[in-house]
Amino acid sequence: MVRRPESSVAIAALTLLGTGCLVLSAGFAALRPAPQTVQATSLLGKPLVSPPLSETARPKLEADWTAARAAIAKTPNDPDALIWLGRRIAYLGAYRDAIKVFSDGVARFPNDARFLRHRGHRYITIREFDLAVSDLERAAALVDGKPDQVEPDGQPNARNIPLTTLGSNIRYHLALAYYLKGGFAKAAVAWQRARDSVNNPDNLVSTSHWLYLSLRRSGRDADAARVLDAITPGLEVVENGSYHSLLLLYKGERSAEAVLAAAGEGAAGSAVRYGVSAWHLVNGRRAEAERLWQALIAGPEWAPFGVISAEAELARSK
Repeated sequence: MVRRPESSVAIAALTLLGTGCLVLSAGFAALRPAPQTVQATSLLGKPLVSPPLSETARPKLEADWTAARAAIAKTPNDPDALIWLGRRIAYLGAYRDAIKVFSDGVARFPNDARFLRHRGHRYITIREFDLAVSDLERAAALVDGKPDQVEPDGQPNARNIPLTTLGSNIRYHLALAYYLKGGFAKAAVAWQRARDSVNNPDNLVSTSHWLYLSLRRSGRDADAARVLDAITPGLEVVENGSYHSLLLLYKGERSAEAVLAAAGEGAAGSAVRYGVSAWHLVNGRRAEAERLWQALIAGPEWAPFGVISAEAELARSK
């Protein structure tokens, strides 16, 4: 049975406790950093502590949080302000507090798919995949057949150009949740819908990567090969270069060594390492795949989708 969150309270009286990372009181008190606290349990049973903020990133993240807090204090009934409050809290690593904010939005604005979309995303982060699927399927039903809308970026790309929409993000995260649960055939259908949602190179490469793997995992190798037909080295990709490089690997136009050497760190690097591991797996090299999975889960970051995917692989193998 899918567990539902506790009933929410009015945002003006919301107190975000539980994780200890942030405390938001009725008076919207100042940010009070607290010791790192457990946000989730990994799929392998390890407590996952809220990640520390780098000294480079902290000032901007805290300034954004302060602005979001001021906005909701000024307009407590504005769903946009509530969305941004939850997003800014999540960027600080207080994922369970963010879920409480989005839950408040779900209760107060039940026809606004954005709250389900963002809560579903954060359920993925904390490894609650069944809850994520429930939210994202409901969000998909709410937007089905309606005009789509561009979704503003919380952490803009180098060109400051939003590249995704509400509908594409709902479908992307829903497909990912299916994939993480091992439902590869179902994930392939959802990835195809996400791929068709937005016509730009970044959406093409990000969804094609997961669609290719889902089809390979479903035994549909010929269909997977056709996914790669649209992938060329000259695609003008703004923010999903990691997925582009992986797709060129799948086409045989890059080596695994070169792709890994250029991977870098952070979420993009994790995505590359997981992609290479999955490529090894679907080509019968499970030992190489497992070495990369173990390296991914041994690192300090646990929120990136690449790390969650590696965890899911290892958990299924047990």
